[in-house]
Amino acid sequence: MRYLIAAVALCLAQQAVADGCPAAPDHTDELDELYVEIQRAPDDMVARGISDQMWELWLDAPDEPSQSMLDTALAALRVGDYLRALDRLDALVSYCPLYAEGYNQRALLNFLRGDYPAALPDLDQAISLNPRHTGALTGKALTLIELGDADKAQEVLRRAVALNPWLSERFLLTDPPGEKL
Repeated sequence: MRYLIAAVALCLAQQAVADGCPAAPDHTDELDELYVEIQRAPDDMVARGISDQMWELWLDAPDEPSQSMLDTALAALRVGDYLRALDRLDALVSYCPLYAEGYNQRALLNFLRGDYPAALPDLDQAISLNPRHTGALTGKALTLIELGDADKAQEVLRRAVALNPWLSERFLLTDPPGEKL
């Protein structure tokens, strides 16, 4: 009972924080179609185009202010301005705590900075909000590798490759453990 009360309180707290931010656009139907298409893709080039379409949907923020924060953060990341990117991603996650891509991009920033322990909770949050986000799944697998947890990384990477068999990270899979596929 105590856990149920805590879970309800957490949900209410997240909703209260998210009151200023609308729900992220629901791209479930488009993503469902893209996952089917990527499973049927005949080659890597076709799959890359489908993956790019997925990223367009994941990067579609809930509203203009959140899109501006995300776009500014991405621009800062591209030029290596990690402080500016972190500032904008922190603001995005605070404003839209139910938007998976804010966490995913902040995790990427921390990964690029070599702060793998900081990346992991954001990846977990992104995946909990969007369990089929192959970018967050592969990011988590790569982070776990850097943290020395190859077995867990393999589990996560298998989930990602099951969704998108064309991921470049598929070459990191081993079967059995320790042997390249």
